[in-house]
Amino acid sequence: MVNHTPFLEFTRANWRQFRQDTPLTLTESELARLRGRNEPISLTEVEEVFLPIARLLNLYVEATQELYHATSRFLGTSVPRVPYIIGVAGSVAVGKSTISRLLKSLLSSWPAHREVDIVTTDGFLFSNDELARRGLEERKGFPESYDVQKLIELLSNIKGGKTDLRIPIYSHEYYDIIQDQFETIHSPDIVIVEGLNVLQVGGANPRAHSRVYVSDYFDFSIYVDADPRVIEEWFIERFMSFRLQAAENNELFMHQFSKMSDQEAKKLAQDIWISINAKNLFENVLPYKNRANLILHKGQDHVVEKILLRKL
Repeated sequence: MVNHTPFLEFTRANWRQFRQDTPLTLTESELARLRGRNEPISLTEVEEVFLPIARLLNLYVEATQELYHATSRFLGTSVPRVPYIIGVAGSVAVGKSTISRLLKSLLSSWPAHREVDIVTTDGFLFSNDELARRGLEERKGFPESYDVQKLIELLSNIKGGKTDLRIPIYSHEYYDIIQDQFETIHSPDIVIVEGLNVLQVGGANPRAHSRVYVSDYFDFSIYVDADPRVIEEWFIERFMSFRLQAAENNELFMHQFSKMSDQEAKKLAQDIWISINAKNLFENVLPYKNRANLILHKGQDHVVEKILLRKL
């Protein structure tokens, strides 16, 4: 029977062989600083899953640079220095941020591309005041809650070779954009763009086919996948953890839930998941999973169990 899937599928045992002689540059203490809340990633998983990914990405970066050299030879011009952009997509609470930080650490150890930056699309959410003005308080995280044009302008500037670009900062502790504060990316070799909807195309706009999308700027993309019922459990666990952390600080957004009983708080987290995050996942995130170049499927224990690599 002919296999028409666009992906090559690997178990973790199959995938780990592709590490070859790629060195492990992380220590346990360094990995601890990269882990997200309730995400028990191990050095073994780094060796078996993420070192092969780092090796693959390094090969892709080198191949892309060769294409730039070929174009420059054809045009008789100097070689442009164009950053390589990697998109990381997936649901809330699935571990995108941890994987992005881990890839940054691993990729920055390669001599050919020391400067690796992360851009999180949370920084391009409209402020809470602006969301309220637009009537979008209950749609935070949905595509319309982002200043997409500002994000696309940033990516265009990155690909255009501009330096010292400012990135807005979003605080999960305060649940809002931090006004008048920015991070700056100076002159990166690689930029990792992490966010919920970064693979989305189309939408309600009848002229959407003529638009420019965030993913148009990606050289490579990764989708972090898991069973939605499992992601719901992770979201509730994270909600309870943030709530506990905020109990002694009434300035933090989650403090308002700290006086609830555990049962009440879990019920609230479940309601938020069903009414907002699951709806966004099924409408705007999951339908675009197969646009990714690489899909990492996690099991219930957060460990990557299966890897799908798009065929060339």
